[in-house]
Amino acid sequence: MLLELTIRNLAIIDTLRLRAEPGFTALTGETGTGKSIIIDAIALVLGGRATVDVIRTGCDEASVEAVFALEPATRSALAATLADLGEADTGELILRREVSHRRRTSCRLNGHTVTQSALAEVGRHLVDIHGQGEQLSLLQVRRQLELIDRFGGLQSARAALAALVNELRAVRQELNTLNRSERELAQRQDLLAYQVEEISSAHLKPDEDEALRQEHTLLANAAKRQEIAADAYALLSGVKQAGITDQLAQLVQELSALSKLDASLNAEAQLAENTGYQLEDLARTLRTYRDGIENDPQRLQAVEERLELIRTLKRKYGDTIADILAFGERAAQELANLEHSEERQSALHEKEITLLGQMAEAGRSLSEARRLAAARLCELVERELSELGMERARFLVAQTWREDAEGVPIDGKRYACGPNGLDELEFLIAPNPGEDPKPLASSASGGEASRLMLALKNALSTVDPVPTLIFDEIDAGIGGRTGAVVGQKLQRLAETHQVFCVTHLPQIAACAANQIRVSKQVSGKRTLSTLKLLTPQERIEELAVMIGGHATEAARESAAELLRLNAPALANPQTTGASK
Repeated sequence: MLLELTIRNLAIIDTLRLRAEPGFTALTGETGTGKSIIIDAIALVLGGRATVDVIRTGCDEASVEAVFALEPATRSALAATLADLGEADTGELILRREVSHRRRTSCRLNGHTVTQSALAEVGRHLVDIHGQGEQLSLLQVRRQLELIDRFGGLQSARAALAALVNELRAVRQELNTLNRSERELAQRQDLLAYQVEEISSAHLKPDEDEALRQEHTLLANAAKRQEIAADAYALLSGVKQAGITDQLAQLVQELSALSKLDASLNAEAQLAENTGYQLEDLARTLRTYRDGIENDPQRLQAVEERLELIRTLKRKYGDTIADILAFGERAAQELANLEHSEERQSALHEKEITLLGQMAEAGRSLSEARRLAAARLCELVERELSELGMERARFLVAQTWREDAEGVPIDGKRYACGPNGLDELEFLIAPNPGEDPKPLASSASGGEASRLMLALKNALSTVDPVPTLIFDEIDAGIGGRTGAVVGQKLQRLAETHQVFCVTHLPQIAACAANQIRVSKQVSGKRTLSTLKLLTPQERIEELAVMIGGHATEAARESAAELLRLNAPALANPQTTGASK
């Protein structure tokens, strides 16, 4: 939903800021006052085409900034795009476009520079501008199939079919691998056999290398360890002179004699005696450790060879023993598949046939469900069009299958079937009798196109995720009676969307929760566009002028009656900073 729009130095606009709320807002005013400039500004910030011609005379650059709050459906639709752009989902987006005489046009998203195409990709999820075909999401064929599935509640059926398609792709990929040339397969088989044998013959154990490194340290330092242990034992027990244990024994005797004379030293005498026992134990342990050390060069060589083998295997197959073993398991599995490739190929072919049959059944079922959903949609749209003064227009959904030799078998033929199913689907319209149905993008224009989009939007209001809708020229070629119907439909559409409409018809404007008057004035030698949010009384005056050209008393009464009958109880937006 659009929260705020700021325009600077664009055409005849100096500075303009629009703060918007949910609901239906009408933009009214005389022709040429600048209403289309506001629509152009929104199209520009959504990634539309930009030229320096839009910059206000006498200025170096123009800018448009739009702030949007993201609703759950929009956040879901934009999640992948924002992730690709490295943007965090904060629930709000700020889009900015700058056009300059001095430098290239810049596009920004939340303050970060992005490409025009990226801005347009984001923008198409935020706003539909009806009256400018390049902004219409409903004109994008890929969106039309998605909307039919949403309308018919078919997303889960499509997802199930997509899962089958992915499984078939995996089966065919493996078949392609097995169908390689005989020489290539023989070479691959020899390599795998060598790798499996090299790994299996090593009889590796998890974390074996760490234990070997510890053992290597001990073996490589056997002589040094023996020397240090002997020196330590000599210090304790003495060899040529009294050792620590002998000296401690003498200390125990002295303290024992002293404690007999002074009982307060009993504890110290006992401590010395206990220490003597501990040092004797330590001396025995060191002697045993010294005598147990063996200099085993053969075992040392064996450990070094084992460690080198493990290092060689790591260079080839993985950083750890676990990686090496995992590589061996995968190689063994692939080797087994190759050794039994004929049996595997046969099994895969059977699986392929089974999957193609399942896809054919699921695809045909989904296609039929789409046909029924499309029929309901066509009925709803044509009913809406009839109420909008296009009672002779026909709306159709073209639904075709494309033959493909690699596709799914149905009734003796094969048809292409992708993640979206069998259907290639497109919305068609024949606005007038005798005309062949044509794609939406090429069949209608101006107000007719806007009314067609309004009919579609109303029919799809509960499943269309684009939150903000802008209608321009929707009243072209219609009178007051149809205008009242258009206004009521816009009012109803505003229950689920944020709606803006540029209109000259009082019957449409009276249905809006908010009305903004766009006018222009001459200041000095400059023509400037201004906006004003109308109060209830000012709306009566504006509607009276729209009704009769002048605000006569009779026109005011008619205007008040229109408001009383049509105006919904919705919040008003605020418009500030009109052009100076």
